[in-house]
Amino acid sequence: MKRTAPLLATAAILALSLSACGSSGSSTSASESGGTEGSAETGATLKKVQDSGVLTVGTEGTYRPFSFHEGDELTGYDVEVIEAVGEKMGVEVKFQETQWDAIFAGLDAGRFDVIANQVSINPEREEKYLFSEPYTVSTGVVVTKSDNSDITSFQTLKGKTTAQSLTSNFYETAKDAGAKVEPVEGWAQSITLLKQGRVDATVNDKLTFLDAQKTNPDDSIKIAAESEEQSKSAVALRKDSPELAKAIDSALEELRADGELAKISEKYFGEDVSK
Repeated sequence: MKRTAPLLATAAILALSLSACGSSGSSTSASESGGTEGSAETGATLKKVQDSGVLTVGTEGTYRPFSFHEGDELTGYDVEVIEAVGEKMGVEVKFQETQWDAIFAGLDAGRFDVIANQVSINPEREEKYLFSEPYTVSTGVVVTKSDNSDITSFQTLKGKTTAQSLTSNFYETAKDAGAKVEPVEGWAQSITLLKQGRVDATVNDKLTFLDAQKTNPDDSIKIAAESEEQSKSAVALRKDSPELAKAIDSALEELRADGELAKISEKYFGEDVSK
């Protein structure tokens, strides 16, 4: 469910590098998009946000359960988190809904101050952008039927059949583990084949499982194994915004301490995914 999907490598421990569930999210640099890194004129500095009283946030608005519409209202986990951050900072949060493929270019060009859209932290992005402290932490999981006792780790996928999207990094995870892969279009089809007994398991992001269980509880499936390495998502900012990043970190720390982050997490996922 993250931007981007976790990549689990099979070794002694299968590692995770994240979206989850869909977009690869290649980032456009400031010079490519017309922005100027380090420019005070276009930089989303803390003073600029405080003077205007507005934090402008780029988000998709089509990425359930993180950023989506219920009727005319924009809502979701990321939306509620950044709104809570704005409240702690004493500023109004305004959203600019943008397609994922253009969202980094919009940040570079100064159309918004930050991105809140399950942006996973990785070395490539850290070269170009600043990140807040993470507000979402996830792992890769193997999901099986509840009565399955054969699969207890990623290693035990060897010789088993898993249902995976061919465009997902989890496809490679399953193959590297020695599984036979049945191609599917997404989570829903994977679970259908699993419950029909046509596959033994599916590998996916834990948030996908939690979201599905929160929306439609199903005790016929379970998490049989979980990766040890975590993927982390955070608010993304331009490099010229260190003061703003610090202010967002301070707000997130307060929200974590007073239990608000956990409360928002449990609303959408049934457990705290913020740490």
